[in-house]
Amino acid sequence: MCFLFVARKGNEMQEILLNIESKEIRYALLKNGELRDLIIERKKERQLTGNIYRGCVRNILHNIQSAFIDINEGENGFIHISDIIENTKKFEQLFDLDFDRENSPKQETEKDNLKVDIEQVMKPDQSVLVQVVKEPIGSKGARLTSNISIAGRYLVLLPNSSHRGVSRKIEDRTARERLKKLIRAFEMPQDMGLICRTASASATQDMLISEAHDLLQNWQSIMEKFTQSSEPTLLYAESDLIKKAILTAIDKKYDRVLVDDYETYQICKNLYSRYTSEHPLRVEYYRDKVPMYERFNVEKEIEKTLRRKIWLPSGGYLYFDRTEAMYTIDVNSGRSNTSKTDVEESLVRINLEAVEEISKQLRLRNIGGLIICDFIDMRMRKNQRRVLDRLKDCMKDDPAKCTILGMSEFGLVEMTRQRNRGSLMQTIFCPCPYCHGGGMIKSHESISIEIERLLKKVIACHEQYSIKLIVHPELDKYLNIIDKIHFLKIAKDFNAKLSFEVDDRLHLNEFHFFSCGNQKRIEV
Repeated sequence: MCFLFVARKGNEMQEILLNIESKEIRYALLKNGELRDLIIERKKERQLTGNIYRGCVRNILHNIQSAFIDINEGENGFIHISDIIENTKKFEQLFDLDFDRENSPKQETEKDNLKVDIEQVMKPDQSVLVQVVKEPIGSKGARLTSNISIAGRYLVLLPNSSHRGVSRKIEDRTARERLKKLIRAFEMPQDMGLICRTASASATQDMLISEAHDLLQNWQSIMEKFTQSSEPTLLYAESDLIKKAILTAIDKKYDRVLVDDYETYQICKNLYSRYTSEHPLRVEYYRDKVPMYERFNVEKEIEKTLRRKIWLPSGGYLYFDRTEAMYTIDVNSGRSNTSKTDVEESLVRINLEAVEEISKQLRLRNIGGLIICDFIDMRMRKNQRRVLDRLKDCMKDDPAKCTILGMSEFGLVEMTRQRNRGSLMQTIFCPCPYCHGGGMIKSHESISIEIERLLKKVIACHEQYSIKLIVHPELDKYLNIIDKIHFLKIAKDFNAKLSFEVDDRLHLNEFHFFSCGNQKRIEV
């Protein structure tokens, strides 16, 4: 079940493909047929960011001024004192905006707030209203805040803050001033704030007033549910991926929505019916038998994105590796043709190609946290700046917030990318039960040495003198070369008999000793 959104931006064609399965929704953004963004959402691991919960404080950690809160979503959520007290800078960073300082509390008040102890505002078993700001990843629970914000299409309601601001992404000064005057004039309950999102630049006054009214109703509904409930529970859920895709299609002026599932097609038509006056979007039913992701080569691109090694057009390549603390990206010249007359320029060209691919892969893989890029060394400082400036330009289109530091003399660039959900690898893969996530197994030689050591133990300590060794067929081939003769000699020296068998159900590193007398496995 798929959707296709088609748009032209100048000569650029943009398409959003949504593939719907019983357990999964896949969102792919294509520009001129090239995959630029990918979201995979599993129903059993629905996205929690933006959801509001009635939580219960389970544990307070005074030494790090934090608390663990049960929100009935598996692992307890985590909240820090800075996510409890009001923090203007955090709001500004989260929503990328400038606040109206005239209506904002004084900075001195915030400095006083930072001195507050967490035990003054939270107690064990206390019920609290919290919102998820970062998805749970692995064994880590969700990151929470008590600075609630309810996002609409044009506005964000701040129920516990009086701040009013406008997104920095609205660069037109006239539009910014118009929006500032409008939100100042809104009749809002005391101590409530509003943020104008990027899409509000083209919204009329009536549209903004109508949405502000809807957001206030949502807040009242949340408070009613909070009062009526007694256990940790979900009070408000963010919009699902289908609704977000429809709104994106309207905001970005896409031309068409193509749906291959009739029921979902009806849902899309109903969602769009509220916005027909804003943009002439075509919602159509898709009937082609060829799966859409195959037709547009998205499946091949996803397979490529899951690889550790990515080739560049010049013949260079990238290695993507993950450690506990960070992601590392290594740029290599590979089999590229490096000019003998201008080696430096050839290396710069490979690095510039790498920058384009890195920015793309970070979005597709949804890599978040600390990232270290190891570019090929360049001698000239101006060339280092060229590569760094290109990286910053490419990352501007990334919806996740990024911070990029300078390039070191070793060609290393440190950067951070906002982590809003699990990475693509975490969504699709699970740790290997054999290597436990290490990605390696012991060599045949290592296993042979272990067999020799344990064979001596079986005979000497367990007093077994008629033994059968069972191994994997591949390991058996290796042992046939020389090791079996050596094992038989060891057994003979101990006056024991040894025979060999194979079992292809065993792991490559697995082997077992059995007693030929009672046919029982010998535990070593």
